Amino acid sequence: MDRLLLVIATFCFLFGFAYTMHALGARVYKASRLNFFAILTGFLCQTAFLYVRGQAVGRCPLTSLFEVLIFLSWSTVFFYLLIGPAYRLSLLGAFTSPLAFLFQVGALLLTSDTPMKAKTPPNAWLELHAAISVVAYGAFALACVAGAMYLAQERQLKSHNIHSIFYHLPPIRDLAVANTRLIVVGFLLLTVGLGAGFGLGGIFTHSVLTAWAIGVWFLYGFILTAEWRHRISPRRVAWLSVAAFSALLLTLGGLNFIAQKGTL
Repeated sequence: MDRLLLVIATFCFLFGFAYTMHALGARVYKASRLNFFAILTGFLCQTAFLYVRGQAVGRCPLTSLFEVLIFLSWSTVFFYLLIGPAYRLSLLGAFTSPLAFLFQVGALLLTSDTPMKAKTPPNAWLELHAAISVVAYGAFALACVAGAMYLAQERQLKSHNIHSIFYHLPPIRDLAVANTRLIVVGFLLLTVGLGAGFGLGGIFTHSVLTAWAIGVWFLYGFILTAEWRHRISPRRVAWLSVAAFSALLLTLGGLNFIAQKGTL
């Protein structure tokens, strides 16, 4: 049953992905609620999957890289549903669905689904620590999407080669604000997650794992500090947002190690 929910969610994001590729290929984008409802349906299926899997393993479903990728995809879509309507960033969903789809496909095709049932009663604080950390990465993922949209719009403005899709993009200033606020939210959540981890004691027992987690925190902290001191432009913030999350994805092996130890 849980696998079926995941497949349905993946096809929902595939619809959004295909719709986006068609719009970009034809250079014509027509606002449609179908993409939003497809993403919402996929999100609900993901939520149901995580609930069912959590009941099966008796803990927060972050016991393998498979579950981490699904949770990361869920977190990304969650933030889109949370801020998209508030910022009137309708096209943000069209850019979010491909990322969510790729996370889902990566989980289904590139990782093994080996749920690990808890042998001892889970630590509620440890479970909260794990969930908050991955949700923070979801905020960084959507910041990456907003950054990519900012760069795409800026490129069209500078080249004066404006396609019809440009007129449906959110104002470039709104994208810059959304990008920064998503990084702030992710940074604060990651701070809470790391603080909870250190507070629990004995969680970060692997030096490489500790360096990796702190490295991500410092990376995004540097971006925020540089922007607040007006050392970098919104364009560079967008570039750094994309680059930072790309670097985070390249370290998913570290996430797999954390998930296996149950100490994300």
